[in-house]
Amino acid sequence: MADPPGYPRELERDVVLRDGTEVQVRPIRPEDAPRLVAAYDKLSAHSAYQRFFSAMRRLPPNWARFLATVDYRRRLALIAERPSGEEMELLGVARYEASHDDAPEVALVILDAWQNRGLGTALFQALLEAAEARGIRKFRAWVLADNMRMLDLIQRHGDVVERRRDGAVFELIFAPRTAISGRPAPAPASA
Repeated sequence: MADPPGYPRELERDVVLRDGTEVQVRPIRPEDAPRLVAAYDKLSAHSAYQRFFSAMRRLPPNWARFLATVDYRRRLALIAERPSGEEMELLGVARYEASHDDAPEVALVILDAWQNRGLGTALFQALLEAAEARGIRKFRAWVLADNMRMLDLIQRHGDVVERRRDGAVFELIFAPRTAISGRPAPAPASA
């Protein structure tokens, strides 16, 4: 299969999770759209609501096509997958989307069966590194106030410069913490 225009092959990598499971991370491709629909079907109602802020029975195919078709610069999505029989199983997606200002929106979703294994952290770090290589230094995230994992992930890997709350939703503007190596640095240990 030919790479789509601008496909950044350098972002492909293998990642080992905390439990020793190896997964593959790569940029999304347009042909992944049906896999996004299938992955959405595997999400619990709670996980789907935390990502999309609505309760949809299915991810509409036109949304999936939009989400799977990116330019790899202003809009980028990375997926995590692993072999499952003869197919590759989609485990999670991290993305940023261009916005009206210089702070693209970030979003992350991990299938319930793959949560709490370090996959969200690995995908988020890979996305921040890819963004930094593309000159992006600041992000926006809308996060439900009860989504403690996403709030914690942003706090561990970014410096929040603005925080607004509108009802049950936080809007956060944050800058990734980066080490000299270019990789996000761990958050300082709390006392």
